Amino acid sequence: EVQLVESGGGSVQAGGSLRLSCVASGITFDNEVIGWFRQAPGKGREGVSWISSVDSRADYADSVRGRFTISADNAKTTVYLQMNSLKPEDTAVYYCAVSPYYMGYDESMYDYWGQGTQVTVSS
Repeated sequence: EVQLVESGGGSVQAGGSLRLSCVASGITFDNEVIGWFRQAPGKGREGVSWISSVDSRADYADSVRGRFTISADNAKTTVYLQMNSLKPEDTAVYYCAVSPYYMGYDESMYDYWGQGTQVTVSS
């Protein structure tokens, strides 16, 4: 059984930093793409970033580019999201998800999802 567990969320003031972790079990990172998504209160879920386990190719949403950094430790089947210069609009539940090969933000292409971790940024 594949499980994804996110951690590292919390409450910070604007301008602060958090590092989210996503630990995967029951799966190895061979060709998988791991994505981070978020859902703010009253809004739909949106893609934040993804990384390829093959070559570490990564992408970011325009709203976080330059502030967030995604990385992966394939041996530990763990993906990180370093979030710097946080803004109140980054407040959301953050989810990690795994796709067998798809690079993008179409949620239907991701097979496994974590339960999410709350990030709250106060002004």
